[in-house]
Amino acid sequence: MDAPARFLDRQVLEHQTIAIVVVTGSLGIKFVNPAAEDLFGVSGQRVLGASLETLFQNPRRILGDPARRSAGEQSFTLRQQHLFLPGGEEFVVDLTVVPIDGEDLLIEVQPLNRLLRINQDDRLINVQETTAELVRGLAHEIKNPLGGIRGAAQLLDRELDRPDLAEYTRVIIREADRLTALVDNMLGPSRPLKIASVNVHKVLEHVARIAKSGMAPARIRMSRDYDPSLPAVDADEDQLIQALLNLVSNACIALEEVPEGRIALRTRALRQFTIAGHRHRLVVQVDIIDNGPGIPEELIDRMFYPMISGRPYGTGLGLAIAQTIVRRHNGVLECESRPGRTKFSVILPLAFVEEAQA
Repeated sequence: MDAPARFLDRQVLEHQTIAIVVVTGSLGIKFVNPAAEDLFGVSGQRVLGASLETLFQNPRRILGDPARRSAGEQSFTLRQQHLFLPGGEEFVVDLTVVPIDGEDLLIEVQPLNRLLRINQDDRLINVQETTAELVRGLAHEIKNPLGGIRGAAQLLDRELDRPDLAEYTRVIIREADRLTALVDNMLGPSRPLKIASVNVHKVLEHVARIAKSGMAPARIRMSRDYDPSLPAVDADEDQLIQALLNLVSNACIALEEVPEGRIALRTRALRQFTIAGHRHRLVVQVDIIDNGPGIPEELIDRMFYPMISGRPYGTGLGLAIAQTIVRRHNGVLECESRPGRTKFSVILPLAFVEEAQA
């Protein structure tokens, strides 16, 4: 059976797990199978007859002139293409275009986000574990002499009978305490997690109230896009608040020079999601999205490390602490950034696994 006839059975197309879109030579949509409906978040009946731009932006820039390229019924494949949905969401996909029925074209869309995400998460987790070991070892080497310096300063303070000299020993003690606190912050939260059933939307509303009362200027508009069917998640509520507050705080700082700053709080449930090699039937995704200038490209791969900051007076601990908290919950913290849109995603399994803390 030749290729065109093989793809013309509508029932076969509807049962394919890969996303399939059939368009005319002028890129008008003729058919969308259920997998494509799920991928693009549309109703197949509603987009019939509409342009392919209804599904993603600039299809001609990506495909070129499909009618000309498919002359002679030659199919072609485009690897790792970046598709931007009308709402701004980005997919990385492989596209295969097959000519059928004269000028009509069948487009197979194979999303790669999950595979790329798994590879990126595995690499990020390995780097973070290595960095955490390095920080723990460095903290041990720093805190031991700091303790000795502080103890010696206390003993010296007791022996001095001149108040003007005693002030110097107190400076030494204060600075030793400050450095010890800084090292502790680099290590992240250390107390055991207090796991309970947590309503993520309640946590987000609490974080939004804190942001609005202090860190977020009145000109920043904060919107919500919550999934009402989202189940509760096993988490330490206080630490989850801290992690999300750090992310919202960073978004507010990124919008300091943006005239019409916007922060979107979004929740979604994801099925069959893999984190650190473990596949979870259902996970919760919390997105913090801002329309700031984006994260400099040279910082993208290093931004979760302690003491790395894109601001002159930043401590570089906010993201590192948020990442530590999420990892202690057996989750993952991801980031996508480009000028005008930065999204941090906290992804948590519904059920907490005690062994994850190790």
